[in-house]
Amino acid sequence: MQGLAFEPQQPEIEQLDLVRYWRAVARNKWRILALVVLVGLIATLYAYSLTPVYRASATLLVEGSRTKSKVGPAEEDPYIAYTGSSRDYYLTQYEIIKSREFAERLVRVMGLTKHPEFAPREAPRPWYAALIPFARQHTPSLAPATTPTGAAALEFEEGVVDAVMGGTSLQPVRNTQLVKVFFDSTDPELAARIPNTLATIYIVADLEARAEATRRSTQFLVKQAEELKEKLVESERALQQFREREKIVEVKGVALAGASRQLEDLSSGLLDARRKRADLEAAYEQVTAAQKGKGEALETLPVVLRHPLVQRAKDAESEAERRYSDASKRYGPDHPRMVAAQAELKVAQENVKRQANIAAQGLAKDYELARANEQSIERALGRSKGDMQSYNRKEFELQSLERDVAANRQLFEAFVQRSKEARAGDMQSPIARIVDEARTPKGPSGPNKRLIVQMWVFAALLAGVSLALLIERLNNRVKASHEVESKLGVRAVGVLPITRPEPGVPLERMFRESNQNAFSESIRTIRSSVLLSGLQSPRKVVLLTSSVPDEGKTTLASNLAFAFAQVKKTLLIEADMRRPKLGRVLGDNSARPGLSDLVTGNANAGKCIFEIEGSSLHVMLAGNVPPNPLELISSPQFAVLMEQLKAQYEVIVIDSPPVQLVSDAVMLAQMATSVLFVVRADATPYPIARHALSRLHRVDAPVLGAVLNQIDLEKADNYYGEYSGYGNRYYRKYGYYTNAKVKA
Repeated sequence: MQGLAFEPQQPEIEQLDLVRYWRAVARNKWRILALVVLVGLIATLYAYSLTPVYRASATLLVEGSRTKSKVGPAEEDPYIAYTGSSRDYYLTQYEIIKSREFAERLVRVMGLTKHPEFAPREAPRPWYAALIPFARQHTPSLAPATTPTGAAALEFEEGVVDAVMGGTSLQPVRNTQLVKVFFDSTDPELAARIPNTLATIYIVADLEARAEATRRSTQFLVKQAEELKEKLVESERALQQFREREKIVEVKGVALAGASRQLEDLSSGLLDARRKRADLEAAYEQVTAAQKGKGEALETLPVVLRHPLVQRAKDAESEAERRYSDASKRYGPDHPRMVAAQAELKVAQENVKRQANIAAQGLAKDYELARANEQSIERALGRSKGDMQSYNRKEFELQSLERDVAANRQLFEAFVQRSKEARAGDMQSPIARIVDEARTPKGPSGPNKRLIVQMWVFAALLAGVSLALLIERLNNRVKASHEVESKLGVRAVGVLPITRPEPGVPLERMFRESNQNAFSESIRTIRSSVLLSGLQSPRKVVLLTSSVPDEGKTTLASNLAFAFAQVKKTLLIEADMRRPKLGRVLGDNSARPGLSDLVTGNANAGKCIFEIEGSSLHVMLAGNVPPNPLELISSPQFAVLMEQLKAQYEVIVIDSPPVQLVSDAVMLAQMATSVLFVVRADATPYPIARHALSRLHRVDAPVLGAVLNQIDLEKADNYYGEYSGYGNRYYRKYGYYTNAKVKA
């Protein structure tokens, strides 16, 4: 096929989705309106059958927790930290007010189980019972029922409590300590009494709870004070017994101070004794070594020379040496003076040795004495430490007993003081007070009948619109030319409106009998599209097919052939040999041979082709129905026949079977120069049509486009807004007319 390539503009069509949905709503507007009216009527009946509800409110001022009872000597009650602006404290109080315990008290105090609003009774007749005979017969009148007893009474009371809790609500006033207590009831007086009673119950219950807490705390404090007094007496007795047993008569700390001083003196003396013993031990070791012949001579040791006797002996020796030296200078060795001086020197030297031995013996004794003294001091120090440890243990036990006494005395005094305060009375202000009492409401607060009706009407409108959009979304039928292009992917060659033919004139001959209407003009438009599709090809074979039967392809083929016959030599071939009907609609019901006879050679062209009277259109019917039309169409004889016919006619229009059912149209499409695909408006699902077109595309069929058949132009003008050019008001300006809303 030669011509301009078709490219459907998908984005532009998608931009019209909102308009499409609006038109879907407009298409179902009367259904939506009917649904809205019906629901509105039902909602009105329901709303005006509801019992009026009255609401009353009492305003409470909830005080902060300022004087909670203390059960012990704690410095501060934990609740004090949450007073004044504590959100948690006030939320807790609000929950207490709404608690089930208070609701049960309220039911018992007010006797609500006997109140008509809660007492068991039969339901009253609705207001519309007087208007409807059936409702008047089947709706009981208001009558009291039997009062339940036993388990049923308990269950009924629980139901009343639930009803009271359900009708009670609280609303705190922002940035204040005020809270409004509301109650909804069908009885205006009851609606005012319940908030006031509930507020009173809340205040009284808090005072009772505080009084009970004070009583319990007083009992607790008295009992604890008695127990603490016994503990104090026992601790004091134990302290006194310990002092008597350990004979502790000193003032606290005196005995410990004396023991500390004695320990310090013994420690200092031990250090001196150890130092003295160490010095004597060193001297003793030197002397012992000299006596054993080791080291220096005994009389030359410094420790020995420091002895007074040794020093005097050394002085005498020095004097004897001086005299001996003087005598040796004056006298000879045998001189009596020399001999006397020598003897004196010898005696002095022996005296030095003797005194050195005496000093050594004295030094040994001093060493032994120093060591014994050191040991004695160490023993005394050990005894002193033992005494000190004994003092410490006694002091620790004494302090422990004294602490027990002090602690018991302090607790006893605190509990005695607190019990006196509790017995004197812990006066507390009420936890709340009623600022504004609830008053009997003058009018009902609900139900808002107008709002109920409006909500149901809006819900019905929303449901209707949603249902219309859902139906539109689920509708997969091809309804407009833009859907032909967007959903099928082919050009919309033309649109055929629904037309009412004249009596006795088949729709297949509408173009020939009456061509001054919109249907005929649409046929001309399709004819022009086919002629302009390939200007360089003088011979044209136009195949018409569809996806399923009854889409109007035979009607289009017949009228299009009549249109081509006005300008070119045209042949109309009925290739649908399975369901032939072209002879009947064209007024030729004779058993004339046709296409099957011509292909099989049972008849010649002169007998098979005839001319419609009053026109130049030549027609070849299907002929005798063959057992297998597909074999006949795919035979070489059929191809030769088509070539012969192309040589004789300028335009050949072929009416073929549907593509979705048989393959005849697929075979015929390979011999055509243009294929027109017929789609019935608002009847053919686009998946079926698209599948049929895909079969044609797989064999490279020259599909020129699709024709949307049997479209209601007025409906399309109202709902799709794209066929207004086909309306009566425009066609009549050109002398045409339309007969819409009539199926072909």
